[in-house]
Amino acid sequence: MTGTVALVRLALRRDRVLLLVWIVVVVGLIAASASAIAELYPQAAQRIALGATIGTAPALQALTGPVFDATSVGGLTAWRGTTMASVLAALMSIAAVVRHTRAEEETGRAELVGACAVGRAAIPAAAVLVAGAANLLIALLVTLGLAGQGLPVAGALALGLAVGGTGWVFTGVAVLAAQLTAHARTAVGIAAAALGLAFLLRALGDAAGIETLSWMSPLGWAQRVRAFAGERWWVVALLAVAGLALVAVAAVLARRRDLGAGLMAPRTGPGDAARYLAGPLALAWRLQRGALLGWTVGFALVGVMFGALADSVGDIVRDNPQIAAILAMVGGAGALIDSFLSAETALLGLVAGGYAVQATLRLQGEEAAVRAEPVLAGAVPRWRWTAGHLVLALGGSTLILAAGGLAAGLAHGVRIGDPAGQAARLLGAALVQAPATWTLAGIAMLLFGLAPRLTSLAWAALVAFALLAQLGELLQIDEWIRDLSPFAHVPQALGRAVDAGPLLWLAAVTAALLLAGVTAFRLRDLRGN
Repeated sequence: MTGTVALVRLALRRDRVLLLVWIVVVVGLIAASASAIAELYPQAAQRIALGATIGTAPALQALTGPVFDATSVGGLTAWRGTTMASVLAALMSIAAVVRHTRAEEETGRAELVGACAVGRAAIPAAAVLVAGAANLLIALLVTLGLAGQGLPVAGALALGLAVGGTGWVFTGVAVLAAQLTAHARTAVGIAAAALGLAFLLRALGDAAGIETLSWMSPLGWAQRVRAFAGERWWVVALLAVAGLALVAVAAVLARRRDLGAGLMAPRTGPGDAARYLAGPLALAWRLQRGALLGWTVGFALVGVMFGALADSVGDIVRDNPQIAAILAMVGGAGALIDSFLSAETALLGLVAGGYAVQATLRLQGEEAAVRAEPVLAGAVPRWRWTAGHLVLALGGSTLILAAGGLAAGLAHGVRIGDPAGQAARLLGAALVQAPATWTLAGIAMLLFGLAPRLTSLAWAALVAFALLAQLGELLQIDEWIRDLSPFAHVPQALGRAVDAGPLLWLAAVTAALLLAGVTAFRLRDLRGN
C-alpha cells in the first residue's frame, strides 16, 4: 500500500473537474426532483392519486421503481430519483476506477509508477478510495440538499446512502472487471453490462411484482432502503458489505496476474485478415462494431420502455388541476403525450452524445496504445485514418437514435393501434436530435487534435449540456447560458413542422469543429500536443 496517499492526490488532481461535474449532476437531479414534486403536487390527495396511478402502471414501475409512500414529497422524490441517480453514481464509479487502474496499465504508466517506491496494491487502492470518497460526498450532499428543503433528515440520509451505496457497489464491480481483461475498453464494457443487467432485473421484478428479481439487483436494493417510507438501514449495510466483498475479491485476483495482463486470455485472431478489412474505415468498423451493437440494442430496449409508457402519461396527471389547466391550453392529453415523447427523445439524444464522444476518442485510445503508428507508417494518411472513426461516430450515433425512436414508435403504436404511423413519427423525432449529437463528436475531435491530454473535457461538455437541458430552466439559469448547449436548438418534431434552420447550423458547426480537429492532428506529433 506504499504510495497510496500520493496516488489518491494524483487521481483527485486529474479528475477534479469530471468528478465535480458528476457529483453536481447527481445531487442536482435529486434536489430538483424534490422541488418539482413539491410544486406540482402540493396536496396530499394529489400525491396519493399519483401513487395509485403508478401502482397500476407496470411500465412506469419498470422505469423508476415502485412507490413505497405516496403521501409525502420525500416518498415521491425517492421513487422519482433513486434509480436514475444510482445509475449515474454507478457510471461515475466505473469510469473513475477503470481510468485509474486498467487504463494506467494499458498505457504503460502503471509500470513507470510501479518502478518507484509504490506498492502494487497502491494503484487500485487509490482508485477505490477516490471513487468511494466521491460516493460518500454524494450521500452527504443529497442529505443536506433534501434536509434543506424541509424534508425529514432520516429519509434524506437514507436516500443519499442508497445512491452513494449503489455507486460503491459498482466501484467494486469496476475494480473486479479491471482484473479480468487487459483492455480498459473491455473492462468498462463488462462493468456496464453488469449495470445493464442490474437495471433489467430490477425493472422486470418491479414491473411484474416479483420481489426475488428485484432483490437480485443492487439497484433494487437502493429502492428497498425505503427512504422516507420506514427506512431499512440494514439494506444500506448490505450495499456497503457487497462493495467491500467485491473489492476484496478483486484484491485476491490481482495477485494472480501479471502487471498489464488480465485473467482472461485474449482470443487469438485469424492468421489472415478478411478482405473487407483493407482500409481505415473497415478497420474502424472492426474495432467499434461491438460497442455499436451494444448501444443499438440498449437504445432499442429503452425505446420500447418509453413507448410503452407514453399512453399512461395522461393518467398520471389527471387529478392535478394545475397540469390539467395547462393541458387545456396546449391541446389536451395528446399534447402531453407528445411532450413526454419529445422529452424522452431529447434524453436519447443526450445519451447518444456519449456514444459519439466514445467513438471519436477511440482515436486517442489507438494512439496511446501505439496501434496507430503501424497504420500511419504505411500508405494511410492521417485524415483517412481519422475519417474512418468519425464516420462511425456520426453514423453510429444516428443509427442508435434511429433504433431508439423506431422502437419507441412501434411500442407506442401497438398500444394505440397505429404502429406504422407512430414508428415514422418517433423515428423522425429521434433523428432530429442527431445534429446536436454530432457536435459532441466535433468537440471531442477538436480536443484530440489540439490537446489530447484535455480530451476528458469532451465528457465534461456532455455532462454540462445534460445539466443545462434537464435542470437549466428549473434552476433559473440565464437563457443565453442554456443556449450554449446544442440541444437547446433542436426544434420540436412532434405536433408541428420542423424548422430545418437550426439543424443546418448545428451541422455546419460540427463540420467546422471536425475540420479544425483533423487539421490540428495532422500538424502535431503522435502522442504529443
